[in-house]
Amino acid sequence: MAAPKKGRSASAHSKPGRSLALILIAIVALTGGMFASGHTTPRLGIDLAGGTSITLRAVPEAGQESAINKTNMDTAVDIMNRRVNGLGVSEAEVQTQGTRNIIVNIPKGTNSKEARQQVGTTAKLYFRPVIATEISGGPATASPSPSASSSASGKATDKATDKATSSSSPSGSATPSATSTTQGRAVTDALKADSSPSASGSGSASPSPSASGSSAADAGAAKLQAQYAALDCSKKSARATAGKGAKPSDTTVACGQNSQGQWQKYILGPAAVDGTDVKKAQAVFDTQTAAGWTVTMNFTSSGGKKFADITGKLAQNQSPQNQFAIVLDGEVVSDPFVREALTGGNAEISGNFDQQEAQGLANMLSYGALPLTFKEDSVTTVTAALGGEQLHAGLIAGAIGLALVVLYLLIFYRGLSVIAIPSLLVSAILTYVIMALLGPTIGFALNLPAVCGAIVAIGITADSFIVFFERIRDEIREGRSLRPAVERAWPRARRTILVSDFVSFLAAAVLFIVTVGKVQGFAFTLGLTTVLDVVVVFLFTKPLMTILARKKFFANGHKWSGLDPKALGAKPPLRRTRRPHAPVDPKEA
Repeated sequence: MAAPKKGRSASAHSKPGRSLALILIAIVALTGGMFASGHTTPRLGIDLAGGTSITLRAVPEAGQESAINKTNMDTAVDIMNRRVNGLGVSEAEVQTQGTRNIIVNIPKGTNSKEARQQVGTTAKLYFRPVIATEISGGPATASPSPSASSSASGKATDKATDKATSSSSPSGSATPSATSTTQGRAVTDALKADSSPSASGSGSASPSPSASGSSAADAGAAKLQAQYAALDCSKKSARATAGKGAKPSDTTVACGQNSQGQWQKYILGPAAVDGTDVKKAQAVFDTQTAAGWTVTMNFTSSGGKKFADITGKLAQNQSPQNQFAIVLDGEVVSDPFVREALTGGNAEISGNFDQQEAQGLANMLSYGALPLTFKEDSVTTVTAALGGEQLHAGLIAGAIGLALVVLYLLIFYRGLSVIAIPSLLVSAILTYVIMALLGPTIGFALNLPAVCGAIVAIGITADSFIVFFERIRDEIREGRSLRPAVERAWPRARRTILVSDFVSFLAAAVLFIVTVGKVQGFAFTLGLTTVLDVVVVFLFTKPLMTILARKKFFANGHKWSGLDPKALGAKPPLRRTRRPHAPVDPKEA
């Protein structure tokens, strides 16, 4: 039974070339992917490459100064951090400053305009019924366009359909089907109906005689109609003031941009559903109905009831009064229409979304309801001059550390450095390539602490080599030849290396979970390089050592090989000897 085991063991160790081929193929594939993607350098953090710094000031609602407190500010920071720094390694920093300010640092290479919109859209989110809408300066949309109506699939019960992108509207391709006089009268009637107590909350009720007879409603409708007629959403100043000061219970005007890039103006009824009623929203790619990217919404129990009520009322109307507007920070970000009451506490918005648009809308729906309003106080550009100097100093320190490690290996391990130095080189190549690929993939940004993590990794990797080499030397000291010494040393060295790397990885994982910002960059880099250390030792260092152990230079223990038995104080070679028989006492015989 011993012979087969020995044969299998010999066979298993006779093909270390497979492991070397595997890791070399991985290096070639990753490097090819890096060049193919066009991202040949790691993405740098704000302290190394510069970027944008945004200062936001918390502004409470009138009479609610106490809303500015630590709990609400921490909640706002958490929401903004999720918006711009979802994985925690994209190096966007969000932190409080003082009692009412939040500082957001966005590194160069990030879409700073999009990030500013993400952190700047801090007003509460509302679902409001649409009373009227039109292209700014164009005709009102009194009837749905063919393209809009054809986009509604109607196959699901809980379904709302957006006609284009996250800020689209049917009017982008609609043509008027009524004269302007008739349209104006319809809008006025809808406004008066919206002002009546019986229609409160829906904003889309049919005009009633009692509403038309109310002088207060007439005056309010006329004022809002005049405001709507004068609104030009193509002007930035007009967009900034549209609906300013309106309460959730008010009928108001608003602006939004459609899929053609045109600005659209709206008259919106009182808020029917609050953004806090949305429990969860996410972008989903629908493969079953070929609808493409959609946005699903799950409501709270009370929110689901309110949403079912408003969609049931809207479904009875004609376009555009069968639409509800999703309003964030006073701007309409989406205006889907409905065909039936959406019950069940969930809904889906579909249309011609691409992935970015769907995820953007889902993000706004998920994190739109901040406890405070934030105003952009200042936006400054951060230079990387100081960070560049620190990076230069850090790289010099890393180079000195690496040189000292190599010098140590050459002095104490001599020929074994032929294995250790290429192993360090392979580890460095893998680390660099993976960091370059992680930049565009998950937004990883290399900051100064991350560079420190990479420098620390040099010691971790060198330590693994030293553990293996010393185990081999111990076996040689026991009188074994090199090839069996390598195979006997490996199991013990392997256990030590795995335990050591597990402790390092666990520390990095805990540090990554419990910290934020730059410290996460250090933890992420440390964890990554620790995993790569295991890969390199198992797939490169050990196989290479097995191959070189067959060479005479190492096998014969050359004095420059680092494995000279004489220099190591080895015992005489282990030999089997016949035990002598004990002398026989003549008396016993």
